[in-house]
Amino acid sequence: MFALRNHPRSPLGPRRRSAEADREALAARVCAELADALPDEDLTQDLDDCLDRYELGSKPRCEEVEYLEMVQDAIDRIERGC
Repeated sequence: MFALRNHPRSPLGPRRRSAEADREALAARVCAELADALPDEDLTQDLDDCLDRYELGSKPRCEEVEYLEMVQDAIDRIERGC
């Protein structure tokens, strides 16, 4: 079975695994950058979850807008792959 996974035409071939690893590395880097910018925020690996669990009004308005924009920007960067 292992030989089939490494076959170039296999759907789980090296290119696909490399692309997935690249995407995971990008997501980790973007999350780390966001955590550096927001050191006191409790961020999870799933940024969509951060937005879903966020309670509106829990921060001063200007901080809240900035936080939500930064998290959404990080999500967008991961989706674009940059």
